Amino acid sequence: MADVRKIAFDVIERVLCEDAYSAIAINNAVRENQLNGLDTSFLSALVYGVLERKLTLEYIIRQYSSIRIKKIEPKTLIILYIGVYQLIYMDKIPDSAAVNESVKLCKKLRLFKSAGFVNAILRNLVRSDKAYKFPDESDRVKYLSVKYSCPEELVAEWLAQYGERHTETILSGFLGRPPITVRVNTLKTTKAELISALREQGIEVEEISFLENSLNLSHTGSLENIPQFKAGHFFVEDLASQLCAEVLSANEGDVVCDVCSAPGGKSFYSAIRMKNRGTIYSYDIHPHKLRLIESGAKRLGIDIVRTAVRDASDESAPLPACQRILCDVPCSGLGILRRKPEIRYKKDTNIDILPKLQYSILCMSASSLPRDGILVYSTCTLRASENTEVVSRFLKEHPDFVPEPITLPDGFDRILSEDDHCLTILPGVYNTDGFFIAKLRRVRHED
Repeated sequence: MADVRKIAFDVIERVLCEDAYSAIAINNAVRENQLNGLDTSFLSALVYGVLERKLTLEYIIRQYSSIRIKKIEPKTLIILYIGVYQLIYMDKIPDSAAVNESVKLCKKLRLFKSAGFVNAILRNLVRSDKAYKFPDESDRVKYLSVKYSCPEELVAEWLAQYGERHTETILSGFLGRPPITVRVNTLKTTKAELISALREQGIEVEEISFLENSLNLSHTGSLENIPQFKAGHFFVEDLASQLCAEVLSANEGDVVCDVCSAPGGKSFYSAIRMKNRGTIYSYDIHPHKLRLIESGAKRLGIDIVRTAVRDASDESAPLPACQRILCDVPCSGLGILRRKPEIRYKKDTNIDILPKLQYSILCMSASSLPRDGILVYSTCTLRASENTEVVSRFLKEHPDFVPEPITLPDGFDRILSEDDHCLTILPGVYNTDGFFIAKLRRVRHED
């Protein structure tokens, strides 16, 4: 029988101490330990829950520990994270199990001196009826930081940029696991046929009212085991990313360049929208990521995608003539914290150099676009310095481009007041990732 708590400890330690990515570390652990569905769900809940609530857990532990957080041995602290998380956030786990298994985990890891310490903190938390306090609400930055487990510098930045109401919407949207959102491959099936086939297998399907042929799935088990997935009847893509491809609006017969295309979802969306007629050049700087795109296109029956290794910021690598260009640029990823909760805690991320790279990619891509061509710039972050400021600078320095209004699908409304060529999608509103999209049109060539 698998010791899921020990496996969760190992995964969390890799993520926090060795900079592993949570999703990859979990997948590796599931495969290495041959976990069944129930154990996999428990593992995911523990790992993502602890990473998501780390700052909140630390604040609670401080209220019961005589030792400062920074002085607690790292392995012991991880065990406390796991134990406190079960007590506070997992109602179906008996308190006795959360406490006793945490103490056993100390002993398994030969942390014998820590066993009594862990036992005392967890039992005192139980005896107090799990009572704890948040910071005083008058200090909004600290209060929101602890409540939603997000570093104070990020909270302060979003409060200044979006205001308190929208900031709390963003922060609440980062809690909990994201839905499995998929796009129907209408080259092979219809939405009705796919829904019927999935429901026959006990999979729950929710239709997306504002985006045709998009679905949320739950109780899927492993997607790779679903016959319709194997047959290429759908692919996974968050709604915000799907909306980005919809804004690009590739038409049948177009030539499209997707300059930072991995993992390929927007290229796939566009190819299906184009009815597999035309050409899509899907570029990335990493060859192994292009192989994933090629594999995905083959599964979906798409044969208009052409992949090639290319550095999107390299001016010596011009794009082919095309009608539409998508620049989904590398970014800080702060719109996808519910998928990668650990990135909020990372230090030395070189986040401040990103706007320069993003602007360079935008400029290099734009130079290949003909008159009346469409350019879409996008990120999965919520920082103005990577979004509106990059686009505003580009328009100011490129008078041959003008803003192109974004037409939104019925039922999807703007949350923020912003220029109509820009769209900021906040998590916590439509159950999507956080995302930014800008649409531009070239009106002439500057010689």
